[in-house]
Amino acid sequence: MAFSASLRLAVPAAVLFAAIATNARAFDESKYPDFAGVWRKPIGIGNQWDQTKPLGRAQEPPLTPEYQAIFEASLADQKAGGQGNDAPSRCVPFAMPRVMTVVFDMEIVVTPAATYMLFAHSMPRRILTDGRDWPQEIEPTFLGLSIGRWIDTDGDGRYDVLEIETRGLKGPRTYEGTGLPFHADNQTVVKERLFLDNGNPDALRDEITVFDHALTRPWTVTKRYRRDRNPVRLEYNCSEDNHHVLIGGQDYFLSGDDTLMPSKKGQPPPDLRYFGTTGK
Repeated sequence: MAFSASLRLAVPAAVLFAAIATNARAFDESKYPDFAGVWRKPIGIGNQWDQTKPLGRAQEPPLTPEYQAIFEASLADQKAGGQGNDAPSRCVPFAMPRVMTVVFDMEIVVTPAATYMLFAHSMPRRILTDGRDWPQEIEPTFLGLSIGRWIDTDGDGRYDVLEIETRGLKGPRTYEGTGLPFHADNQTVVKERLFLDNGNPDALRDEITVFDHALTRPWTVTKRYRRDRNPVRLEYNCSEDNHHVLIGGQDYFLSGDDTLMPSKKGQPPPDLRYFGTTGK
């Protein structure tokens, strides 16, 4: 009986290992571009959305008047000491497409069915490349659902471009720390073309086009990344030392002695209705 039970367990395990081995043999790495390793922003580039322009108004976002006013309000609040619309300052995840700013570093892992992007400052991103179509319904997430396909643009038998489309996003989301906003309906669609620079195998490009109802037209930027062949991996945990506190829609600041402080001049204290009165 013991032998029979062991045999029953061994057969499925053998089938599983055989399937893994078959898939491994079927994956011909030579057909794919060398995206391996750790990628970082170019030296001297900050965390702005369009790397060719400074943060804020200089980005020249093609916003509708309604969302330009929201953007201006965010800038004004930050100038006064607040956080504006910058959701990650409150530990909201770096969502798509802002995650592709690559604040710290990004590692890319290519497999037959999916390409994974591993970030130091975000949850992993998965781009499905198994040929599936879009589902009837998508559960919204901060990174959305990404479906990609590999392209051989020069006909040499090797893929050189990964085309990606991302849908199913939820908010709040911003392009950068200035609070540059997306539309509240969260109907954003992001299309990308990821490829290596022809003249430099350690240079990666991500051409990103955003379709969003807060924009008067699609907005295209090209992100540049450099391969770090001797990386020192960083660890980032937003909640570990975040001193920003959101109460009743107001941003406050936690001081070094764990005392709640205003973040801007003239800011009223939070509502204390559920606390007993204290004696003087």
